[in-house]
Amino acid sequence: MKVVILCGGKGTRLREETEFKPKPMVEIGGRPILWHIMRHYAHYGYNEFVLALGYKGHAIKDYFLSYHYQQNDVTVNTGSGSVEVHPGKGDVDWKVTLVDTGEDTLKGARIAMLAPHIDSEEFMVTYGDGVSDVDLDKLKQKHHSSGATGTFTGVRMPSRFGAVQTDDGGKVLSWEEKPLLEEYINSGFFIFKREFLSYLTKDPMCDLEKKPLERLASEGKMAMYKHDGFWHCMDTQREYHLLNEMWASNKAPWRTWK
Repeated sequence: MKVVILCGGKGTRLREETEFKPKPMVEIGGRPILWHIMRHYAHYGYNEFVLALGYKGHAIKDYFLSYHYQQNDVTVNTGSGSVEVHPGKGDVDWKVTLVDTGEDTLKGARIAMLAPHIDSEEFMVTYGDGVSDVDLDKLKQKHHSSGATGTFTGVRMPSRFGAVQTDDGGKVLSWEEKPLLEEYINSGFFIFKREFLSYLTKDPMCDLEKKPLERLASEGKMAMYKHDGFWHCMDTQREYHLLNEMWASNKAPWRTWK
């Protein structure tokens, strides 16, 4: 099963980091967040990725084009220009397809443009800016048992504010700092049947979360896998620092691999 990762966003709220590189290349612990996401999928046996590139996509291409050389020792003959790679230190074995889908293209159109590279009856999709310890085996099981065309991973977000309950006289009965909201939100980590591609168009304004998913839901062909574990996106400087602090302190729940 192919894994589609949407890597085209500009990350305007992370401008200090994304002025010279795309958001998926912003680092956590010295590695791009994209690498962390891919390691999680690889932990569950998914090693074939199709990346939808956009803003500064050349940086992602350059990263993977040189990955093998950067991870291993090399001998360079400066006269002939030949390079001998001494394998043995590589940490991953992935097949990565990199597709330029345009700088301003919305997510639905990006996926539609990847169709020639999606040759499996099912495929997974996620965003290039969120990490999680979501159990991908259970996500797939939920998708199959529901019979849905598309299944997304829902998470509960903490409230921005504390919650206080009082009686009629104003006496405080409970105080809870930033409780989890009852509603679930879309965290990404989708799985789709191939037929979902027919819901998309290459029109640059085709947005995944608008008409395609709204139509799928209205037709009763969408399911949600509830994930009560860890999930966090990296939209702001505060979140960037938080994720790096978690990694540095060996308290990164999304590190599911050894």
